[in-house]
Amino acid sequence: MSSDTQSKVQARHLKRSAFLYVRQSSLRQVFENSESTKRQYDLRQRAISLGWHVDQVIIIDSDQGLSGKSSADREGFQRLVTEVSLGRVGIVMGLEVSRLARNSSDWHRLLEICALTDTLVLDDDGLYDPAHFNDRLLLGLKGTMSEAELHVIRARLRGGIINKARRGELEMRLPIGFVYDADGHVRLDPDTSIQTSVHQLFSAFRRTGSAVATVKEFREQGLKFPRRVAHGPNKGDVMWNELQHSRVLWILHHPRYAGAFCFGRTHTRLHPDGHQTLVKVAPEEWTALIRDAHEGYITWDRFEQNVQRLRDNAQALGTEREKGPPREGPALLQGLAVCAQCGERMTVRYHQRSLRTVPDYLCQARRIQRGKPVCQQIPGSALDDAIGKLLVDTVTPLTLEVALAVQTELESRCDETERLRSHEVERARYQSDQARRRFMHVDPGNRLVADTLEAEWNQALRALADAKERYEKQRQSDRAGLTDEQRAAIIALATDFPRLWNDSHTPQRERKRMARLLIADVTLLKSNEVRAQLRFKGGATHTLTLPLPKSSWMLRQTPETVVTEINRLLDDHTEGEIADLLNSKGMISGEGKRFNRTMVARIRSNYDLEARYSRLRARGMLTLAEIAKRLGISAATAKTWRRAGLLRSHRYNDRGETLFEQPGPNTPIKYHYQRKTRANSMASAMGRNSISS
Repeated sequence: MSSDTQSKVQARHLKRSAFLYVRQSSLRQVFENSESTKRQYDLRQRAISLGWHVDQVIIIDSDQGLSGKSSADREGFQRLVTEVSLGRVGIVMGLEVSRLARNSSDWHRLLEICALTDTLVLDDDGLYDPAHFNDRLLLGLKGTMSEAELHVIRARLRGGIINKARRGELEMRLPIGFVYDADGHVRLDPDTSIQTSVHQLFSAFRRTGSAVATVKEFREQGLKFPRRVAHGPNKGDVMWNELQHSRVLWILHHPRYAGAFCFGRTHTRLHPDGHQTLVKVAPEEWTALIRDAHEGYITWDRFEQNVQRLRDNAQALGTEREKGPPREGPALLQGLAVCAQCGERMTVRYHQRSLRTVPDYLCQARRIQRGKPVCQQIPGSALDDAIGKLLVDTVTPLTLEVALAVQTELESRCDETERLRSHEVERARYQSDQARRRFMHVDPGNRLVADTLEAEWNQALRALADAKERYEKQRQSDRAGLTDEQRAAIIALATDFPRLWNDSHTPQRERKRMARLLIADVTLLKSNEVRAQLRFKGGATHTLTLPLPKSSWMLRQTPETVVTEINRLLDDHTEGEIADLLNSKGMISGEGKRFNRTMVARIRSNYDLEARYSRLRARGMLTLAEIAKRLGISAATAKTWRRAGLLRSHRYNDRGETLFEQPGPNTPIKYHYQRKTRANSMASAMGRNSISS
């Protein structure tokens, strides 16, 4: 021990603890490089020889198997830095600088804290005091050399990997559906159930045009998708789970499925806190991309089309509102409508009208982004009908091919789904046979093992029975869904495309998909009329001009024929009677409802039609009081004569109130007056007789 070393160790250092940091970079080094580990633990004797008691030496070895390039996940190193900063450490020991840190920032931070807290540093070469300039300079150079050494090692390994990748010879973990053969070549997985599942995924996406719709189709069909375990004790095993949306996106973006070798699609980004994230790289910046390197499930052109479709779908949520996948709503121009005033994509808004969902095309990009007014809002019901009629006239020569393709696709989808389910039954049967063989080979005397294997065999048999039941049930359902009558209907529709388009059973999503096959976009302008400029995929254009749709109050306005009919019927009928007559003739209101007394009264008032009472008075009819006075009778007598048919009356409302016609020749007025005169004469005669008496 040199005198310089003894002079650096002071009594104040010996009062504090001595920390020994032990670390190996990987678990493999922990098990194989045992000599290096032993040398690190031997540094404890160096601390004892310098004057520290054995109880003062603290060993930190919790970071075994962790890399020293960052301190983010190294709890042991973080504990060491904490103890040093609190002034509890007299000396920090490590076999070499690379054991403590491979990162210059972590290393220099530790040296700075050691200098502030008067803590010594010891390695296999000597003892250093970071508070002294020369020692700190030497330790800084060692840290830089350690970091550079790590960079050289990684660059050497990385260079070999990149060279091999550029030749397409680098063996990488393959996605599900591919395996390496005995010669190291990439082949399709020999398991036909895995192949069929991957083919089913790509065909489903081609039909639906949406990753979410692909997941829904697998769920509705009760299909599972394979996944190969990458880590753990079951590494390499194939698990069958429900298909996830993220899984579909990952597969559709992977060039391997197009038979291409690729490397460098992502790179690692280090954050200030030491954590790493993967960042996607543009295809033109990939390290290697070799097409047709091996057999694939789709062609490269199909792969690019899938990626472009996914990009279009994602842009449906972007700032420009590009066209997304067709949805279930009735808006035919969803994602295709463009505002002629500002050039932005128009969104869709739905509302209910007469129990029917109708769309409006709304340009609100400037309102959302800059708070400006809405450019224009165009009702879409009449517009969609006009464009649909135009498409029917345009596509008529292609109807036979379209309908036959639909029929073939339906049959192929049914066959593919049936094959997938049959593979599931075969897997369950294989696992059952395997469980049976294990049970048959066990020693019957070993009941502990035999009972477990018997339970596994029973469980496998139940799984097989369930798989068969699901297969048969779904098979019957699929076959029931494609009857001879339905096939005949499809063939019949093949010769009549308008029926196919206007058929109520045709989903809105399919109408939109057919429209997108022909239309690139539709530019809309609303002035004193609605002008729609259609741009077809082939470059042709067509202009539609439509009148402005009526406002809601105009659509609910009572038809003129109904008002005329009510005006005519008021001469002879009450409002309640008129409502019954209108309903019997099949007439409806502006809102599409049946009539009642209140509605007729409201229409009469709104259109200033003369009331029935006024009409009867104009014809000279009298009220009850007037007819009683005219005849010199009481009101009760007038009512009695009306009920007896001696007086004619007409109802002027639905409460039974009436007006009377003028007294005619058949009215018993003369008889009434004669009776009254005779009674008066008799009374006068009796009066004279009494006076004379």
